[in-house]
Amino acid sequence: MNLRLTQGSAVTYSISGIAKLLLCVLTCCQSANMQKPREQFDLQGHRGARGLLPENTIPSMLKALDCGVNTLEMDVVISKDKKVVVSHEPFLNHKICKSPEGKILTKEEGKAYNLYQMTYDSIARCDCGSMGNPDFPEQQKMPAFKPLLADLIDATENYARQKGLPPPRYNIETKSEPGNDNVYHPEPEEFVKLVYQVVQQKGIAERTCIQSFDVRTLEALRKMDSKIAIALLVAQNPFYESAIKSLGFKPDVYSPYYLLVTSSLIEYAQKEGIKVIPWTVNDFNDMKKLARMGVDGIITDYPDRAQGLFSATSKE
Repeated sequence: MNLRLTQGSAVTYSISGIAKLLLCVLTCCQSANMQKPREQFDLQGHRGARGLLPENTIPSMLKALDCGVNTLEMDVVISKDKKVVVSHEPFLNHKICKSPEGKILTKEEGKAYNLYQMTYDSIARCDCGSMGNPDFPEQQKMPAFKPLLADLIDATENYARQKGLPPPRYNIETKSEPGNDNVYHPEPEEFVKLVYQVVQQKGIAERTCIQSFDVRTLEALRKMDSKIAIALLVAQNPFYESAIKSLGFKPDVYSPYYLLVTSSLIEYAQKEGIKVIPWTVNDFNDMKKLARMGVDGIITDYPDRAQGLFSATSKE
């Protein structure tokens, strides 16, 4: 059967030809809008909800849960008494932390407070919230301290149950560098063993991903547990295929700085079965762009800004 359309001269389209045209249009639409559905998209709160409350604290994590995150992202260091402490720096950041005695610190003074040389009871006396964070003017000022990873997990698990929320996932970064072994942190094997013990004790291994820029800690963890999820963090612009090969095994997640995300990266990762979850995405338009490109999630300081992400992308 033929369909005849006349415009100046007669042009004949077969039904099979129309079907091919429609298939082409549908395929083009799909490639132009590859975002994951909301239930598959991993919204991660960076250091909890750093843009709103003091970073890497229990209140910040609870706020992130209220904002609808799937995953709580955080950093950990090790204290002198081998406790796993939630902190981005292995020292006191003078911009946000006071000394155990309540003194405001200079940059040099803050670095002198090496958390690896401090017991946790001393670390816990440092107020890291009352001064706020000059880089995040929306952040609420409040007394806050660096919690133990174990205590943070207990608090967030209990809060999720009380609020009727799904059990949260955890993305835990080991803050280590090769030149700082036995100075600011233990060697990789001991570092990941201490973190892994807490994760196992709390029964959250299946909901946990361990991430790092330091491939040594990831390699040590992979030898310890072949099943726990691992994310490779990337800050600069290495060729992603080479970066992954340098790790020695395929990570579950490739987590680059968000401006490094390209369509070719996403295509490669999808073929290899690797998720792409960039950091740290704080502008709503950037969130929309990355979602359309097909990333598997984002890490953001402002999880509240992502609330309308899927309604916005679905309408456009």
